[in-house]
Amino acid sequence: MVSDELIIQSIPNVLKSIDIPKLGDKKQGKVRDIYFKDDTRILITTDRQSAFDVILGHIPYKGAVLNMLSKFWFEQTQDIVKNHMISVPDQNVMVTQNCKPTSVEMIVRGYMTGVTKTSIWYSYEKGERTMYGIDFPEGLKKNQQLPTPVLTPTTHPEAGVGLHDERLTRDEIIDQHIIEKELYEQMEQVALTLFAYGSELCKKQGLILVDTKYEFGTHNGELMLIDEIHTPDSSRFWISESYERLFNNGEEPENFDKEFLRLRYVNELNYTGDGEPPEMPQDLIVDLAKRYISVYEKITGKVFEAFKYPIEERIRKNLLAHL
Repeated sequence: MVSDELIIQSIPNVLKSIDIPKLGDKKQGKVRDIYFKDDTRILITTDRQSAFDVILGHIPYKGAVLNMLSKFWFEQTQDIVKNHMISVPDQNVMVTQNCKPTSVEMIVRGYMTGVTKTSIWYSYEKGERTMYGIDFPEGLKKNQQLPTPVLTPTTHPEAGVGLHDERLTRDEIIDQHIIEKELYEQMEQVALTLFAYGSELCKKQGLILVDTKYEFGTHNGELMLIDEIHTPDSSRFWISESYERLFNNGEEPENFDKEFLRLRYVNELNYTGDGEPPEMPQDLIVDLAKRYISVYEKITGKVFEAFKYPIEERIRKNLLAHL
């Protein structure tokens, strides 16, 4: 495990953003800096930490964990659906096929949970029983496993900070031709298959894949999985060994995802996304870095390869040499 000391030493030099003029204009998402070259989309995963649709701070090694974990999952799931990954020339860089993103994110949920306004628990607690076109039974408790995983699609705005996803139903997507019926049905089938595969692999590693989001695109008319897959930014992970005991006691599960961050901000810093966020405490930065690294090691079975910051020159050198 990477030491607290190394993480603290890295904080001043984390990767907040990177400029590579030779690649042309940069487009910036919440976490990734994006460049376009020919028919490729170059994703540079920074250490920016987003939640509540705002940037809260920066976490050492986070970008490398997201990038390398996505690489692992893309390789594992390529027989289920093609993905956009072409190459990974650096721990923080993925060269991908430049696909046309669909306008819908596919979110698969296996448990009744969440603290954000788009989560099903937030709405369920307030009395809603029909969400995303799905009827939920009475009597469910927070963090309870659902009888079967459910699909809760949302709109997918263009990359950028401060844009909110909106709920959709299956009927709305098909009837309004947001996505053509045949393509959407394929996305549904693939999303549920990916979730089942991911859940089984995580279970073997002592984790519960609670919920996740999948983003899809098309290239030459073919469906492709894009963005990232089964990372702590796109998914919730709980420790399976302690889940049942904590659930029965009405306690929060041990987790390895952004829910820990959200709960800390909501419960201790009284922040839910409105206005300027409080500065991220150092102990929280260290804890998050260790959690990101731990979930990478748990899922992949590999030791995370730590490095020294700053890393901008390393990225430029590796990427330009690769291209």
